[in-house]
Amino acid sequence: MSKPKKALQPWETERERARKAAKRRRNWSYTKRGFGTVFAAFFAILFLMPIVLTITNSFMSASEISSNYGMVFATTSSGGKVYIAEKVTLKFIPDMVSFSQYVTVLFKSPEYLLKFWNSVILVGPIVVFQLTVATLASYGFSRYRGRIREIIFFLYIILMLMPYQVTLVPNYLVSDWLHILDTKWAIWLPGIFSPFAVFLLTKFMRRIPISLVEAAQIDGAGEWQVFAKVCFPLCKGAIASAAILVFIDYWNMVEQPLILLADAEMHPLSVFLSKINSGEIGLAFAVATIYMVPGLLVFLYGEEYLVDGITYQGGVKG
Repeated sequence: MSKPKKALQPWETERERARKAAKRRRNWSYTKRGFGTVFAAFFAILFLMPIVLTITNSFMSASEISSNYGMVFATTSSGGKVYIAEKVTLKFIPDMVSFSQYVTVLFKSPEYLLKFWNSVILVGPIVVFQLTVATLASYGFSRYRGRIREIIFFLYIILMLMPYQVTLVPNYLVSDWLHILDTKWAIWLPGIFSPFAVFLLTKFMRRIPISLVEAAQIDGAGEWQVFAKVCFPLCKGAIASAAILVFIDYWNMVEQPLILLADAEMHPLSVFLSKINSGEIGLAFAVATIYMVPGLLVFLYGEEYLVDGITYQGGVKG
């Protein structure tokens, strides 16, 4: 005869119920996490597809690109677009890897590299001097409060919220009045005094504990020493964050050069990419790939600083 099953005690029954409930919660948590991972991976792949397509297609030959996408960029004799009646093939892996596009861009056609260095020359001074102005101005806004300063800071916020298209005409008129139109200064000056970095750094500096400033003043530090020895070291993460965001913003600018620079030789590569004709689509892929490299390197190298600069919560760490 089989041995009768021992009856569970009340406390053992309750323990078994708790164990089963915990197991159900754990399984449900794993299920939600799995669905969330699949959902995020789907959209990550979806957003990365254009970048991957650009990079891989830059290694295709001109004939292969024309056979795959020729109908997309075809035009009529009058310059109009052709209705696409054939199926366009999106290919991520070229039939034969070719470096001819990069040879043309890097060696045979110096105009592409010239436009690339135009971008560097236009963006570099904006990043450096905007951060210089923003650091000093933010220190003033954070250290000294008053009605006039709050009004000025409020105007900074209003200017930051306005899209660039709204201020484009005033910038054009001011540049014309200053006789800097069609020069690099027409791009540099509005960029150097842009309010974005001032707003970001001011909000960051106001979170620095006043006790640190008072301790430095008790030790005999002057205003400049408080800025250089206390505020600036604590703001390195925020400054790096602002530098990354400002660089990416101005690296991709299009409207400013088109309106403020009449000479096409001074245009950056971001403007020049939109003017590549239908017979140079392969070159457009190669140039776009080269153009993505600085932005990707800046972001990947400064990602840690970007996160730290945004999530910083105070100057005293335990």
